[in-house]
Amino acid sequence: MRKLTASHTEPKGWLAGPWESELPIGIGFANDGIDAPHRHERATEVYLVAAGAAIAVVDGVEVPVVAGDVLIVEPHEVRSFRNATPDYRCFVVHAGGDGPDRVAVNVD
Repeated sequence: MRKLTASHTEPKGWLAGPWESELPIGIGFANDGIDAPHRHERATEVYLVAAGAAIAVVDGVEVPVVAGDVLIVEPHEVRSFRNATPDYRCFVVHAGGDGPDRVAVNVD
């Protein structure tokens, strides 16, 4: 058993994943809307909004997300977040990728 706690001061980060354990998924968090459009070649991302609100942009479509929402973004869909409220807290589950440093392709 491991208990993990997301940072309340970092804008985003990783808690656990296959790069450091036998866990078959990656688990991260976001405390801010990171407006950095990117896509993943193989990973599906599941965003679980725990508090606050933000605007997700998926393939150019604005999707408001609020506490209690779950947003699933498939591989190859371009995604970013913006306009997060100060209390925004979101957990992210990566399934099917290689790890946080190798799955994203930045989109300019």
